[in-house]
Amino acid sequence: MRSLRTRLLLVSAVVLAGFLGLTGLALDRAFSVSAESALRERLQGHLYALLAAADLNAQNQLELPVELPEPRFNLIGSALMAEVRDAAGATVWRSRSALGTKFEGLTSGAPPGERVFTPLDDGKSAARLMLSFATRWEGSEPQPRVYVFHVAERLDEHQAQIRQFRRGLFGWLAAATVLLLVVQAMILRWGLAPLRRVAQDLSEIEAGRAHALTGRYPTELQALIDNLNALLANTRAHLQRYRDTLGNLAHSLKTPLAVLRGSVEAKTPVEELRTVAQEQLQNMNEIVEYQLQRAAAAGRTALSAPLPVAPVARKIVAALEKVYAAKSLRVETAIAADVMFRGDEGDLLEILGNIADNAFKWAHSCARIEARNETGGPSGPRFLLRVEDDGPGIPDDQLQRVRARGARADATTPGHGLGLAVAQEIAELYGGGLIISRSSLGGAAVEVRL
Repeated sequence: MRSLRTRLLLVSAVVLAGFLGLTGLALDRAFSVSAESALRERLQGHLYALLAAADLNAQNQLELPVELPEPRFNLIGSALMAEVRDAAGATVWRSRSALGTKFEGLTSGAPPGERVFTPLDDGKSAARLMLSFATRWEGSEPQPRVYVFHVAERLDEHQAQIRQFRRGLFGWLAAATVLLLVVQAMILRWGLAPLRRVAQDLSEIEAGRAHALTGRYPTELQALIDNLNALLANTRAHLQRYRDTLGNLAHSLKTPLAVLRGSVEAKTPVEELRTVAQEQLQNMNEIVEYQLQRAAAAGRTALSAPLPVAPVARKIVAALEKVYAAKSLRVETAIAADVMFRGDEGDLLEILGNIADNAFKWAHSCARIEARNETGGPSGPRFLLRVEDDGPGIPDDQLQRVRARGARADATTPGHGLGLAVAQEIAELYGGGLIISRSSLGGAAVEVRL
């Protein structure tokens, strides 16, 4: 596929050629019409000069002077010639320049006072344009005599003038087209320079010599550059998180594996070994589950479409109501239809699911889920999620401990102690945090701000 510059130049060349070509045709037509009009006006001027110079002699015959004011009439072979005929069609007078020239096809029956232009081209002599004018001449006789004046001019000079104009016109238009295309190419090169810089910066990133698109770009490209940099940063963050997760997983599994290896090597009794194995396997299961949930979190991504929160909340509440159907909890949901979460749906499910599961688990009779978008702040709109219950709550001295992986406020309650830790990890990926406080319902209130 051709480059943008080539495509734009081709389009510009076609448009310029078409526009200037039509302009040239219009100017050529206008000049031809103007030149022909000027030729006709000249013939009329020569005709009026002949009429002014003509007069009747004593015999009532039309006479014209031997030397006419227009020198071309007196020059044999010139392009300008004239002839006068009477009503019978006989030639009364001819200019010297008309010697050897036949005015064929002329008639003397033209109405007096009317000017008639006739192009003459017999194929033998040069093409001419002839003006015919009939007039009544009053003399001493009772009846006026009718004379027809013919003035003709060869068209070779007229046509040469048009050809010269065309050569100059289309030559200048061609030069203007080339000049405009060169200017257009320079403009395109300058205008597309930011795109070339983007391609060069991307090549530097692919080669590992840079980590982001740097430099100043036009306003139209800056949003694209910011989004590309955000995508690159997210990709690096995700890759680093996967690496960290694998490292943490390997490090965390070392201790239970060491305990199992030590118990086997110490030849621990079977019943005690079984107990140790069950404890360590449970511990490893929690470690793997926690690390997998951390790795699965997508985090903030550029170009992510806004996600309505209300449908996700309804889905989670419906599932938890089935799990805790024996409690017959009353659930209050305060989430408007226009509340949006800018991120991955899986992350929203993890955050809301883990926090709501804790609320349903500890609530006595009711729970409340609230979400809203808040405006303001240097980073733009914020997202707030708050889940409350009327359970026993969390003692102040355990607020920090319950955030840690595997920690639980009440060890007698089933669970792994991973929910709040996972929710906090995901919230931190979005540049937010998790806050635990006392609810107005009497239990705990867990609030996530992103």
